[in-house]
Amino acid sequence: MSNRRALVSLGRRGFLSSLAVGTFLVPGTVFAMGQSGAFSARRLTTSKQRQPLERDTGLTRWAWELARRTSAPAKLESILVAADNSNLLDEPFVYWCGEEDPGLVTAAERRNLESFLRLGGILVVDDLRPELGVFGAAVRRELRRVVPESLPVGVESNNVVFKSFYLVKHPVGRLLGPERIEAVVRARSVQVLFLSCDLLGALATRADGSYLYDVESHAPRQREQAIRFAVNLAMYVLCSDYKDDQVHAEWLMRHRARWNR
Repeated sequence: MSNRRALVSLGRRGFLSSLAVGTFLVPGTVFAMGQSGAFSARRLTTSKQRQPLERDTGLTRWAWELARRTSAPAKLESILVAADNSNLLDEPFVYWCGEEDPGLVTAAERRNLESFLRLGGILVVDDLRPELGVFGAAVRRELRRVVPESLPVGVESNNVVFKSFYLVKHPVGRLLGPERIEAVVRARSVQVLFLSCDLLGALATRADGSYLYDVESHAPRQREQAIRFAVNLAMYVLCSDYKDDQVHAEWLMRHRARWNR
């Protein structure tokens, strides 16, 4: 069974039976990285960014929303992965956020990040204080050392990232963020996406399930848009070209009819 068909065939029964163990898996599927084929929302840490964050609970919420809304496979756990740890290469997605300059990446971190991107991994960079712009500028500086041949370019509104499951106009998180964003595109695929909307902050929850942070507009619609964009990113990671696969057509339209309201 192909990876794309496996995603479609998972269904509600697979979703519920996997709930008991806390991880949503499709047996027998194999992706380029990550043998389970399930989406894992991981946050990147570096030698100067080791501490956990309050918003890390948003990693679990990210995976939960994906599984709830799409029945796609997801791992329901908050995972921090060090840039210099070989575990970085175990999964195809990692999220790197911060407010301050993370400092120079070490040689080991640079080599590992280079391997991660060469294997096809997707990195989302999110500046939590875009009014300062310190973190975003610093990460761009460091990534120029990792992939010097690939400069960021503007991401058009028709990019598959904005329509992999929902139709989303532009990224939204705890902050509304800019309408136009940039990405490092390699082999016509987005590999490094630069955000400044605190996506994880919009997903983070307290122990009772309530949201940890207010969104900028204080409107429920903004939170919903943030969740939809997070789902889109996860679907892009799981199957980046599935939008053009006819296997998905009926399933995709049925779910959009329910959620695009």
